[in-house]
Amino acid sequence: MSVLRDAVSPEFTAPVLIIGGGAAGLVAALAAAGAGTAPVVLERDALPRGSTALSAGLIPAAGTRWQKALGIADDPAAFAADIQRKAAQAADPRSVAAVTQGAAPTLEWLADSHGLDFSLVYDFDYPGHHQRRMHGLPTRAGGELMDALLAAVERAGVTLLTGATVRELHADATDAVRAATLTRPDGSTELIGCDNLILACSGYGGDPALVAQHIPELADAVYFGHAGNRGDALRWGQAMGAATRHLGGHQGHGSVAHPAGILVTWAVIMEGGFQVNQAGRRFWNEASGYSEAAAAVLAQPGRIAWNIFDGRIAAVARQFEDFRQAEAHGAIVTAETPEALAHRIGLPKLELPPTGGMDCFGRDWSSTRHLAAPFHAVRVTGALFHTQGGLVVDEMARVLRQDGSALPNLFAAGGAACGVSGPLAAGYLSGNGLLTAVVLGRLAGLGAAARATAG
Repeated sequence: MSVLRDAVSPEFTAPVLIIGGGAAGLVAALAAAGAGTAPVVLERDALPRGSTALSAGLIPAAGTRWQKALGIADDPAAFAADIQRKAAQAADPRSVAAVTQGAAPTLEWLADSHGLDFSLVYDFDYPGHHQRRMHGLPTRAGGELMDALLAAVERAGVTLLTGATVRELHADATDAVRAATLTRPDGSTELIGCDNLILACSGYGGDPALVAQHIPELADAVYFGHAGNRGDALRWGQAMGAATRHLGGHQGHGSVAHPAGILVTWAVIMEGGFQVNQAGRRFWNEASGYSEAAAAVLAQPGRIAWNIFDGRIAAVARQFEDFRQAEAHGAIVTAETPEALAHRIGLPKLELPPTGGMDCFGRDWSSTRHLAAPFHAVRVTGALFHTQGGLVVDEMARVLRQDGSALPNLFAAGGAACGVSGPLAAGYLSGNGLLTAVVLGRLAGLGAAARATAG
């Protein structure tokens, strides 16, 4: 992947060219089309899925009509405070303000203009959020979100070219991108011009060398993101002098069923479940967050742990398609007593948490319901889901140079842009990935369209 400084004469020029057909790219396309331009999306896969399809498809937003309907008082300032608290105040305040203020309008626009059937996850809390603000489609699955966005893009008449892998960008002396060379599956190449370019091709989680460089603690972890996330946007941006930030930031997850490879919702923990290692002992404060859980679980013998929960919690978790898949796969083990459960999963014993108060790891159990029969367990490992560092962007998703000036016609969204999680896994607040995908995607689409229509 490279940037060539050459003069090109493409036969066709798109007013807004978007590289990447995940949530960020498709939302950008919908925004650009709605603003009166004709965007073109380039997607390397035959069917756009991206990391979005591997997620639970949940997007946090504050002050939405879905919250208000349930009597939940929330606002962008409270949301921003939660983001910064989790990130230890390391997130760029300008980016935090842009995404927290833009989240509710973005979800309501997707619902009203494009028919996405959002509802609020109202029956359990996510770590770090002081209000219930996670929104998703009925199955609570990223695949459903991608299907809905693809249907909306088709209705909007957006040109979506699949099987189109971008290998080279062509820029002029001012660092304005003028064209992209793409390769087709048969090896043929095409040149397509652009007046504005949006990088929506995610981060670098699929590149082992970059992961080892920036996130060495997860260098050997299972990668649970899209294989195409190989740092293309990062390399192109850097070649044009773009600033980068927080390249070690990432979202991990400590609850991937092993060896089934199915995500098990963190609701099983937040509703009163816990994790033990192969000795049957708890080893950390599980309420800290699922991102930092990846390193905590991988540090245990065999790089695995067991999630322990009960029938009540399983009933809550069944609203998620992934959990239902884990049950159908046989990954969930059940017994009537903790002793019987330990025997069934091959543990010498099962260390139960306290029945109230603070434990030695700092987890507060005072308001948690006690587990009751039937008891459940699922064997899990830690994984890297996606990176959170990337190209520095402003409040309109324009890519910035080292000196803070904006590159002429380059925008970035989702994993291509630096997120709002800071430099560490512990800074990831649930939903930060899709938050920056859809909100920065919309901002990039609107910004690129405004620049295109201004001539």
